[in-house]
Amino acid sequence: MAIKKQESIVITFPTTTAAMAFESTAQAAGVQGRLIPVPREISASCGMAWMSRQTAEKELTDFLNGEGAALEYMGRYELML
Repeated sequence: MAIKKQESIVITFPTTTAAMAFESTAQAAGVQGRLIPVPREISASCGMAWMSRQTAEKELTDFLNGEGAALEYMGRYELML
């Protein structure tokens, strides 16, 4: 049985420390998502990324513009994962 891909938002970070800080703050704020390895569609290098489903886009955007504004991240991507 094949796993159905869903539209997802992926946030990348310059360091693992930044990814872990984002995870801690986002979870405390109740933002839906989790840390994953950076998808190959974005980079062949190692690293961690935050993945939320597209259905949580407003929640994630509000977080990034509010209490998450001081957190360091590199990019925001929309992918089918």
